[in-house]
Amino acid sequence: MKKAVLSFGELLLRICPDTGGEWLQNNTLPFYVGGAEANVATALATWGIPSAYFTALPENLMARQVTGYLQQRNIDISRVLYQGQRIGLYFLPQGKDLKNAGVIYDRDHSSFSELQPGSIDWDAVLTDVSWLHFSAISPALNSPAAAICEEAVKAAAERKITISLDLNYRPKLWQYGVAPIAVMPRLAEYCDVIMGNLWAAEKMLGIPVDPSISESSTKEDYLQHAARTSEQIKEKFPKAGLVANTFRFDKGASGIRYYTTLWADKQLYHSAEYFADRIVDKVGSGDCYMAGLIYGRYKNLPLQEMLEFATAAAFQKLFITSDATDQKVAEIEKFIQTYER
Repeated sequence: MKKAVLSFGELLLRICPDTGGEWLQNNTLPFYVGGAEANVATALATWGIPSAYFTALPENLMARQVTGYLQQRNIDISRVLYQGQRIGLYFLPQGKDLKNAGVIYDRDHSSFSELQPGSIDWDAVLTDVSWLHFSAISPALNSPAAAICEEAVKAAAERKITISLDLNYRPKLWQYGVAPIAVMPRLAEYCDVIMGNLWAAEKMLGIPVDPSISESSTKEDYLQHAARTSEQIKEKFPKAGLVANTFRFDKGASGIRYYTTLWADKQLYHSAEYFADRIVDKVGSGDCYMAGLIYGRYKNLPLQEMLEFATAAAFQKLFITSDATDQKVAEIEKFIQTYER
């Protein structure tokens, strides 16, 4: 049996009030099961990769229903810790971005946020695991969570497990008196795959963005800067064999532009560019992209093919109303072949 990809982070429920307040009159409030790492685990399971998920949840009916839902989607939930009092929540109007000022987090005193360093049996958690994935959202919660992430990457590295990191920057979460730059570099040094964007790399890893880069910059400008940033990340964190950057530009009435880059073996690869007049749901696109990279590496795809799969999967996620993709591999491959550029 092939070893699993283990995604580690907090399971969240996303609650979506409409911006007009109709939910108050209609007594309806849509919600979705999510969390960055759960979204990655879901995508990988959907694509036939052995996928496991590690988080902490309260021992109650709702938590068991949620993990049962994940299990139905072919995710191994045997490592989940049941302790504490509550599931983390966040509120975001449908169609908005997590970087939007309207996002409201309700995660204090959740089971995951109250995990303590030294309390996790990493031998048991990492058994039969070949890949560990986590994101910058977890160390953003509090100092104990950051320390647990450091435990995780050290334990995985000792066992020669591949480690990936998504540099998803959420300024509303970094509220415990420590800047990301004081935490993330010591986690990134253990990582084999680092994914994010130019601005996240600056905030979290101290890799500067050229002041000349702006909304009016050309695609060629962005590609050149992606190459430079990727090289600097590799120089600063030698273990990182793959460095990925996503570029999504929301032009309002002009629609969305989306493309990505992948740096490996001293070479920058860039994807096809996708356009859309309007999208459905911005949440989870980056998680889908990260899952696409893991899928490609797990399947030993050529680098350009891996990049195109991840990019197409992430772009297609923008048209799916949920936190995680439900598209099969064949659907994504067909989209790549038939998209009119």
